[in-house]
Amino acid sequence: MKIENIQVLRGPNIWSISRKKLIQMRLNLQEMEEHPSNTIDGFYERMKALIPSLYNHRCSPGVPGGFFERVIAGTWMGHIIEHVALEIQTLAGMDTGFGRTRETKTPGTYNVVFAYVEEKVGVFAAESAVKIVQALIDGTDYDLEKDIQTMREIRENTRLGPSTGSIVEEAISRKIPWIRLNNQSLVQLGYGKNQVRFRATMTEKTSSIAVDIASNKDETKRLLQEQAIPVAKGMTISKTEQVIEAIDRIGFPLVFKPLDGNHGRGISININTTEDAIAAYEHAAKISRRVIVERYVTGYDFRVLVIDNKMVAAALRDPAHVIGDGELNIQQLIDKANTDPRRGYGHENVLTLIDVDRDTLDLLEKKGYTLETVPEKGEKVFVKSTANLSTGGTSVDVTDHVHPQNIFICERISKIIGLDICGIDIMAQNLTEPLTENGGVVLEVNAAPGFRMHIAPSEGLARNVAGHVIDMLYPPGKSARIPIIAITGTNGKTTTTRLIAHIVKNNGHRVGFTTSDGIYVQNTMMLKGDTTGPVSSEFILKDPTVDFAVLETARGGILRSGLGFSKCDIGVITNIQEDHLGLSDIHTLEDLTRVKSVVINSVKKDGWAVLNADNKYCVQVGKKADCNVAYFSQDENNPVIVSHCKKGGIACVHENGFVTIIKGDWKIRVQRTILIPLTFGGTVPFMIDNVMAATLATYLHGFKTEDIKISLETFIPSAAQTPGRMNIFEFKDFRFMIDFAHNPDGYNGIKTFLSHVDSPLKIGIIAGTGDRRDEDIQEIGKIAGEMFDYIILRQEKHLRGRTAENILDLLISGIKSVDTNKPFEIVPKEIDAIKHAMSLAKPGTFITALSDVVDNAIETVQNYQEQERNGLFNV
Repeated sequence: MKIENIQVLRGPNIWSISRKKLIQMRLNLQEMEEHPSNTIDGFYERMKALIPSLYNHRCSPGVPGGFFERVIAGTWMGHIIEHVALEIQTLAGMDTGFGRTRETKTPGTYNVVFAYVEEKVGVFAAESAVKIVQALIDGTDYDLEKDIQTMREIRENTRLGPSTGSIVEEAISRKIPWIRLNNQSLVQLGYGKNQVRFRATMTEKTSSIAVDIASNKDETKRLLQEQAIPVAKGMTISKTEQVIEAIDRIGFPLVFKPLDGNHGRGISININTTEDAIAAYEHAAKISRRVIVERYVTGYDFRVLVIDNKMVAAALRDPAHVIGDGELNIQQLIDKANTDPRRGYGHENVLTLIDVDRDTLDLLEKKGYTLETVPEKGEKVFVKSTANLSTGGTSVDVTDHVHPQNIFICERISKIIGLDICGIDIMAQNLTEPLTENGGVVLEVNAAPGFRMHIAPSEGLARNVAGHVIDMLYPPGKSARIPIIAITGTNGKTTTTRLIAHIVKNNGHRVGFTTSDGIYVQNTMMLKGDTTGPVSSEFILKDPTVDFAVLETARGGILRSGLGFSKCDIGVITNIQEDHLGLSDIHTLEDLTRVKSVVINSVKKDGWAVLNADNKYCVQVGKKADCNVAYFSQDENNPVIVSHCKKGGIACVHENGFVTIIKGDWKIRVQRTILIPLTFGGTVPFMIDNVMAATLATYLHGFKTEDIKISLETFIPSAAQTPGRMNIFEFKDFRFMIDFAHNPDGYNGIKTFLSHVDSPLKIGIIAGTGDRRDEDIQEIGKIAGEMFDYIILRQEKHLRGRTAENILDLLISGIKSVDTNKPFEIVPKEIDAIKHAMSLAKPGTFITALSDVVDNAIETVQNYQEQERNGLFNV
C-alpha cells in the first residue's frame, strides 16, 4: 500500500461543514485492492489482539462490534485504516469519531478521511495506521504503545494549554470564531476590527505594568503591605552571604523562592537548618538572580481566581503525595498513584502523572526517607513541595466557602496590582474565616494564572471560569464578527469580488478583499499573487483595521484545506462551468458543484445564498441550501425566477435594459445597463451577470439601491480596478484588449463581446494550460478559431506536466476543426507575441491577448502606449 498524499483540512470542506478538522489521505491499495480482510488468514484475530478496543466501533451495523463484523465479512484496507487511525488517536487521549473512505475514479485508490484533534497527531496517525495494518497483513509484530506515546508527546508539544483551550472552547460554544496566531498560546478571538487577542490567561486588557509588578514578588509584597493586605514576613537576597542575615531577621522555618520564578520552579519550603538554607538559596538562584526568603507559614495552600475584579473561583491545593499502607515503598506508592485513571500524561486528564525529581528527593531526605522507605499505614508523605497541578498536585473547589471579607480582600488585590485576570496564592488554615483573624497571609499574586484547578478540580464543583473571561472580552452588545461575503464560481469571481468591494467601500466601510491577483485593504494591495485560498482569507480576518470582508474563494483552496472562515453572511456562486476537471478527483460538473457548494453550506442560517438561475448546477445548490436563497438571471421569465418570486423571494434580473431587483411582485430598477461601464454598453452578458450578482449581494446586506447605483456607475473596467478583465488599451491605429479567460466558458464570453466589435482584423493571442483535459484545450482552440481572423499561439508557462508542443498541438487541432485554412503562427514568448501582433496591426485592428500572466501583459502594453505618446513607438 502506498500513501500518495496527505492533506490537512482546517475549515469547512467537501466532506463536512461542521467537522472542520479532518485528515484526507489519498491511499493506493496496490495489490491489496484484490485482497479484502476476509481473504487474509488470521487478519481479524491479529487485529483484535493488537487493538481490542476497536470492538467499540459500531460502523454500518450500528452496534458495538459492528466494525469487527465488517472485517470478518470482508472489507477493504482503506476502510480498516480509517478506523485504526481514529482508534489510536483515542488511545492516545484524543477522542475522535468521524471518518469516511471513498474510492476515487482511479481503481484501487481511495480517499481515507478521518477527524483529528491535533493536526500533527492526525498526520502521524494516518502514517501509523497504514504501517499497523500492513503489519497485521504480514503477520509481524508491531509496537503500538510506542506510537501511542509518540502521539501523546506530539500533542503536548503542539496543543493549546488547558487554560487557553478552555477559553477557546467557551468561545466556540458562543459561536465566536478563533484563529491560533502561533504555535504557542497566542490566540485571536473574533475577526477584523472586532478581534481580541489573548495568550494563555493574559488578554489584550492585561496591563503590562501590572504583569511587571506581579512578576516581581518583592514589589508585589511591598504594594500589598502598604495597603494593609496580610503578607508573609520576609526579605530579598542576592548573595549566599545574605542567607545568615535572613535567618537572623526572619527566623526558622523558612521558604526560599526565586523572585522571577513561576510554576513552583526553584522553591524550597520548611527550611530549618543553615545548611539547608544555603542549599535552598542556591537552588532558587538558578532560576532568578534575586531570591525571596519568607517565614514559612503553616496552613493550607489556597488559590483564589479574580477575573475583571470579581472573584470567580477558589481552590484548596494539595502538593503531590502518597498515603502509606505499611507494605509498599514510596516509589511503589507513586507508581500505584499514577495508575489512577484521572492521571495522565501532561494535561490530558484531570490530574498529572507524578514524576520523581530533585524536589522529591530533597523532601524525602529532610524526613530521613528514600524512595525505598516503606511509610506506616495512613502516613501522608509529600513528594512535591508546591501544589502545582502540573507536578501532580490535586485541587478541591472551595468557591462557595470563601468568607465575604476574604472575597473583598482578593478583589481589592486585583485592583491594587491592576490585573484583569489574577491568581492569588494564600496560606491559611481556611478561607471560611477572615485572614485577619486566622493569621492567613497572601504569598504571591500571579499574572496568567492557570485555570485547570478550577475547570477540572479533583473534588468539588467544576467552575466555568473561561466564561467570565469571554464575558469580559465580549460584554453584551459587542460583536465578535465582521460581515463576510464569499464569492466562488468558475468565471467572474474576481470581477464580482472587486465590484462588491467597491460598493461596500463607497458605503463607508474599511473593506478587505482577496482576489486572484492579490490581497487588498481599501485601495492598497497588501500581497500580490493568486490569493483565493484560506490563508488569504485569514490574512483579511486577522487585520484589525478591516470591518468588512469580501473573499474570492476558489476551488483549489477548498480542496487543499477547506475554507478560511467558519461562517459567512452571504455566499455567491457566479456560475459552475467546465474548468479544472480531471484534477484532485473532480471529474464532472457534479463533482465541481459539490466543491463550490461548500461556500453556500457555510452561510449562516439567516444569511443569503446568491445564485445564478441560468445555471442548472447553481439551481441544484439552491434547492439544498440551509439559508435564505436569492437568484439572478438574464431572463426575468426564467422559470426559476418566476417560481421563486411568486413565493415572495428576492431576485435580480436584466429586463428592458435595466438591472432590476424583484421582491415578490415588486420591481426596483437599479440602473440602465448601458450606463454601467462594466457591461461595455450592455454588450457583454457575463459582465451583466457579475453586476447582477454584486448588486443582489449588496442589496441583501442592506445597502440602499441608490447607493449601489452610484457605485455601479463609478466602477470603471480598467487595469487599475479590474486587472486582466477585459482591459482595453487605445492606440492610434488599433485597440488592444487583455483578458484572463482561460476556459471554454470564458472564451465564449469574449467571443460574444467581439461579435459586437467592428474591426477589419481581429487578432488573437492564446495559450493553453497543461493541467486541463485534452478536450478542454482543444475547445478553446476551436472557439479561438471562430472569433479571430488571425491567431498567434504562445506557450511559455503553465505546462503543468505537459510539453509546450503537446499543448500547442491540441490548440491547433481545435483551430483546424473550425477552419483548416485559418491563419496562425507560433511565437513562444508572450512579450514577443504581443510585439508581433502589434506589427501586424492595420488601422481598426482589434488585438485580444487571452493571457495567463496578466500583470506582465498589462505592463508590456502600457509601456508601448507610453512609447506611442512620446513618439517612440516602433514595433
